[in-house]
Amino acid sequence: MCKNILIIEDDAAIRQTMADILEIHGYQVFLASDGREGAEQLNTIAPGPCVILLDMMMPGTNGWQFLDVQRNDPKFQNIPVVICSAYEESAKSVKPNGFIPKPIQLDQLLGAVKDFCA
Repeated sequence: MCKNILIIEDDAAIRQTMADILEIHGYQVFLASDGREGAEQLNTIAPGPCVILLDMMMPGTNGWQFLDVQRNDPKFQNIPVVICSAYEESAKSVKPNGFIPKPIQLDQLLGAVKDFCA
């Protein structure tokens, strides 16, 4: 069973809170503050993450740019992506594997992760 999760989120407080909650529940969490760092992290996580929790609106390399890289790389294109965003319509336009609205609720976070890391 995979327990690795990659969180790509530019807001440090949100990123760390999500990590703390998931680590308490037994997951190994890897963090990135933008899409570029997230793409770099993919190459260091072994085995790869069972799910990527992705913010879309970030300075630098945003979520859309990250998805272009991830979905065009055969090593990573099958990793499920759950979008974490306050903008549901734009997030769902990229056809993610899941969606968590911000502000993030604990039960939604744990439920989404459990769907892919069980």
